[in-house]
Amino acid sequence: MKTQKIIYLLFAGLLILVIYIAKDTFSQPTLNDLEGNFTELASYRNENNTGPIIRLYVVSISDTLWNEMETYGDMMPHSKYGNTKIYFFPEGEDVPSDITPVKPYFSTVYQSSCLALYEKTSMGDVRFTKFPFTVDQ
Repeated sequence: MKTQKIIYLLFAGLLILVIYIAKDTFSQPTLNDLEGNFTELASYRNENNTGPIIRLYVVSISDTLWNEMETYGDMMPHSKYGNTKIYFFPEGEDVPSDITPVKPYFSTVYQSSCLALYEKTSMGDVRFTKFPFTVDQ
């Protein structure tokens, strides 16, 4: 009888643990939970799977929510020893529709309207720069 109670308690504890893990897994925030109406307009990922993986994104946002932009960048894919760059532009303005693997990545005509640049480097360091193409920085 005592062994049976121990088994029931262990089973109940295991069931509670599984429910907790499932709840935590399915309640994680997503990109859709962020304020700012983020829209990915262009992206590039190189074909190299044996060396550094480069990811480039052009994203529009409805408002200059700096913290939300940084959170958006943190949630985007990143590969170890790779580099991820996200260029944020105001929604409704003329923005680049394509992005290339060669610097400056898109036409310099659009640089003046770029709100921010989020970059995660090959070592995982994060740089967030407001108005990255202005001269007075």
